Amino acid sequence: MRDTAYRAIQIRDNLSNKLDREPTVEEIAKELDLKKETVVIALESIVDPVSLYEPVYNDGGEAIYVMDQISDKNTADSWMDEILIKDSIRSLSEREKRILNLRFMLGKTQTEVAEEVGISQAQVSRLEKGALKKIKSS
Repeated sequence: MRDTAYRAIQIRDNLSNKLDREPTVEEIAKELDLKKETVVIALESIVDPVSLYEPVYNDGGEAIYVMDQISDKNTADSWMDEILIKDSIRSLSEREKRILNLRFMLGKTQTEVAEEVGISQAQVSRLEKGALKKIKSS
């Protein structure tokens, strides 16, 4: 990986001079005859880790550290809610899971779901309502 990363850096420098701009990962990967994902992983493998206590800004007053710039929006309650929702969804039938997936993950209307599943829009509405009720009551 390191060899690939160092070759990628050399190619990047050469391309920068030739193109008068920073080359894209795709251009570097093409020169190396590698997938762009391989180039990205290789370059990331040589990056030094940064301390959470590394200052990123200091105006002479209080410094702002890397730790201040990252946060976890998940609380213990949100983790539990997610686990409970996943368990509730597992208890649904495959048909109910498919309907909820089409409706809420893929954003389809009840009419579109009805056509895809081969039932009426009213049936989709009842099944959706029942599945959501099961999830809420679990």
